[in-house]
Amino acid sequence: METENETAAGDSASAKQRRKMYRKSLALPKTGFPMRARLSENEPRTRRRWQRQRLYESILDRRRQEEAFVFHDGPPYANGSIHVGHLLNKVLKDLVVRSQTLLGRRCDFVPGWDCHGLPIEHRVLSELAAAGKLERLDALEPDVRRTAIRRECRRYAAKFQARQAEQMQRLLTLADYDRPYLTMDPDYEAAVLEVFAGLVEQGLVYRDLKPVHWSIAHRTALADAELEYRQRQDLAVYVHFEAADPAALAAAFGVAAEGRTSPSFLIWTTTPWTLPANRLLAVHPRHRYSLVRLGDDGRIVVVASERVAEVAGLNGESSPEVLAEARGEDLVGLGYRHPFREFRGQVVAADFVTLEDGTGLVHIAPGHGEEDYLVGLREGIEIYSPVRGDGTFDDSVPQWLRGRSVWDANADIVERLRASGHLNHRQQISHSYPHDWRSKTPVIFRCTKQWFVAVDQPGRRRRHSLRQMALAAADGEVRFVPGWGRNRLRGMLESRPDWCLSRQRSWGLPIPAFRTGDDDAILLTPDSIRAVAEIVGREGSDAWFTRSPAELLAAYDPASDSEAPASVDVGALEKTYDILDVWFEAGSSWHAVLRRRGLGFPADLYLEGSDQHRGWFQLSLLPALGVTGQAPFRDLVTHGFTVDRDGKKMSKSMGNALEVEELLKDYGADVCRWWVASLAFENDIKIDLSYFDLAGESYRKVRNTLRFLLGNLADFDPRHDAADAADLDPRSMDAWVLARAAELRSQVTAAYGAYEFRRARRLLFDFCNETLSAVYLNAVKDRLYCDLPSAARRRATQTACHHLVELLCTLLAPILPHTADEAWRAWLGEDGDGDGACVHLATVPTLPPVTADDDWRHVLAVREQALKALEENKSVDGGVDNPLDAGLVLPDPDGKLAPFLAELAPVTGVSRVELDADAEVVRVVDLRGEPRCERSWLRDDTVRRRSDGGWLSDRDAAALGLEDPP
Repeated sequence: METENETAAGDSASAKQRRKMYRKSLALPKTGFPMRARLSENEPRTRRRWQRQRLYESILDRRRQEEAFVFHDGPPYANGSIHVGHLLNKVLKDLVVRSQTLLGRRCDFVPGWDCHGLPIEHRVLSELAAAGKLERLDALEPDVRRTAIRRECRRYAAKFQARQAEQMQRLLTLADYDRPYLTMDPDYEAAVLEVFAGLVEQGLVYRDLKPVHWSIAHRTALADAELEYRQRQDLAVYVHFEAADPAALAAAFGVAAEGRTSPSFLIWTTTPWTLPANRLLAVHPRHRYSLVRLGDDGRIVVVASERVAEVAGLNGESSPEVLAEARGEDLVGLGYRHPFREFRGQVVAADFVTLEDGTGLVHIAPGHGEEDYLVGLREGIEIYSPVRGDGTFDDSVPQWLRGRSVWDANADIVERLRASGHLNHRQQISHSYPHDWRSKTPVIFRCTKQWFVAVDQPGRRRRHSLRQMALAAADGEVRFVPGWGRNRLRGMLESRPDWCLSRQRSWGLPIPAFRTGDDDAILLTPDSIRAVAEIVGREGSDAWFTRSPAELLAAYDPASDSEAPASVDVGALEKTYDILDVWFEAGSSWHAVLRRRGLGFPADLYLEGSDQHRGWFQLSLLPALGVTGQAPFRDLVTHGFTVDRDGKKMSKSMGNALEVEELLKDYGADVCRWWVASLAFENDIKIDLSYFDLAGESYRKVRNTLRFLLGNLADFDPRHDAADAADLDPRSMDAWVLARAAELRSQVTAAYGAYEFRRARRLLFDFCNETLSAVYLNAVKDRLYCDLPSAARRRATQTACHHLVELLCTLLAPILPHTADEAWRAWLGEDGDGDGACVHLATVPTLPPVTADDDWRHVLAVREQALKALEENKSVDGGVDNPLDAGLVLPDPDGKLAPFLAELAPVTGVSRVELDADAEVVRVVDLRGEPRCERSWLRDDTVRRRSDGGWLSDRDAAALGLEDPP
């Protein structure tokens, strides 16, 4: 149906000219804030501007007198470029820094890097070998060789630290990048030695011959935090250890000895290579053991009673003959002969023997296992370890094993057992086995002299041990996000052994221990350590290799050191060359950074991946408790790992890795950050390019909302044009949206304070996409475009938009730092790359006190009914497609809608609304037969021909200064 004014207008020249004039009279959006973000092009310019502004320092200056939020950065390893795991971690940390800053707190954030350790040294040595330089280095004096290697390692670490710092800044992270902490810097190294001295002072550091996890690939001891467990195929064997006295064995079981075969103790092991180091056999004193006849040869063996059926089944026997039973304690003290060595041992009791697998008898090699070692100490036997640092057997073993690697020796040993008749059964098993987390190679237990921190011994000035203090801190002193982190950390603290501190490499911080004579006479006291720390603080730890003991101890007076060995001659001392575990260095950062730089201790927050319950979290907690008696953190926030969409670990070798450089190029940092903020980061995070596409789409919706708001403020000067909040009608759309904005402010700031970034992001997106775009802005665009520019109604809406831009820019700033600042500058009229204002210097604004009528909830519920009715009408033949061609009759039985009548047509998107107290459902009215305003397209009941010949509503005619025709 075509209305009269549409037909009359036709396509005449005058009508076209009039429409052009009408369009020109509209206050259409105008802004320099573009629709296309071009993030990869524009973000570097923003970064350069922030650098010119010295933004990090400026923010701290503004908050210098405010409450501090102490947030400490865990140091990533300075090796290679950053990956998506760094993207996740660094953006989450930056969300904390920027949100705490936004909330008005001072948040000094010093980025750090872990620079020492095996991976760098291994990489450097590999490069030197490839370049043919390693042979020349090997010909140098030991200290000169170590210094040369350290020089190359330092250069390598510095290169990648600088590269990673640049890449992290491209993620728009805010930190003190001019003064980072590096574990290889002299000041930091000296601080680590101060922590070490504190533990020595507490009597918690000791040196002992103990079995430790040993990396054959890197020829050094490893701590628990340097291990990862992988499935591995290994050879497991059942081995006969013949009884040295068959009659004594028979007597223990209460039977007569048989002379046909020599009875044996049957053991099971998954590490045949440890058999040469066997010194004892262990049984559980309370388990029952059987004397069993097995096999065609009728061999008699001792097996735990509960394991007889399974062991017999290995040999195809379903009904083995059990001759007698005895308790384990009855077997203790019986002797046995080693299957291939001239050695006799005895059976001992051990409570760790289980019946879950094997035979219920365990062979004990004290030099190659923690529990074995403790049994050996208890029994007073030699702690024997015939395996050298390179994983080969030394000359104390039989000739046929000497020089063989432990892995190759497995087959040799099994063959020797088979040939001698001592092999009962062999099988391949798959089991979880510890690996060096850097080289990815299997490790072994090997007994060596190492330095340890005792976790079960109270310090000299502490009532409780480190383990007890750490568990108490985990239970009450520390808050965990997510909450399951508490049990994870507790479990690791409960089961951890003493901390092995020493490593046998060149690139690291030396343990400042001096030999005073033989290998067991050592000078290592708090005073001597602190004296060396002074030198290291001035010259760096290279001084250990270039200075003599007397020079290193120039500030040390043994005569005044009550803990020094008697008659110490500094001039006769020799240096030792173990270096500290890099985890100890990283775990001392609470002192080296927070305390030494005066940032505050303890930290309010540590935030890292969930693997750091085993690593940095735990290994910061222990030294801090040992030295200060206090946990170094109040809150622990952990995130999961990044995996591909199928849940598989991401790596270049698997072809499923996403390069951060490519993500930044294709999407920009703000979209990557918007994606991070969308994550339930407590769990493992699946990554796929399609997820970044989705993040880009939702980012654009937020950007377009900001653009619409900014575009409608082009002619608004808040100094002259702002409406008084007190004058806003509580039933106006402006009062409603400002009330909703106040709720948003409260909810988002609470979410930021609780590290709930996903919730903050969802609140912001929903406000932009639903509250603003779908409801408010859709409702007020007519008045913004068509009202007289200075009309009170329009100015009130612009005032609301002005406050909305300010609020949204500040609340979005932690997540979208570039976009929020870009919009902020457009809001303030800043052009180009001039330094000017910056949103990140602002705090969350206080909105004007506005009251919205409670019945807005009813209005919006009716709006949903109206929109549904319009959709249903549109779907029928002859239905109204354009809402502006429709009117609505709304039920209002209780009169709740009447006070909102002026806003009902805008909020539902139609031309006019009538209320009917007797109506029961929403009714759509077809207005296409009525005249339409040529300027606003509204079909309200004021549209009529005006003096210029056009059809206009009263509002639009007044905006143009036109009268009705005479």
